[in-house]
Amino acid sequence: MKRFDELRDLVMSLEGDFEKFYDKENQAAGTRVRKGMQDLKNLAQEIRVEVQDIKNKAS
Repeated sequence: MKRFDELRDLVMSLEGDFEKFYDKENQAAGTRVRKGMQDLKNLAQEIRVEVQDIKNKAS
């Protein structure tokens, strides 16, 4: 569940920047959103690999 907490925390940390970018059209916030989404993608990939490894060990 630690990995899920990391994922949730990352998504929640981006909320303010999403609001600033979409509601106030703050371009710097858009850059932070893009970086955060890349971090999210990387974390998701790490979790996928970890789950696959655990699954393969159980087989």
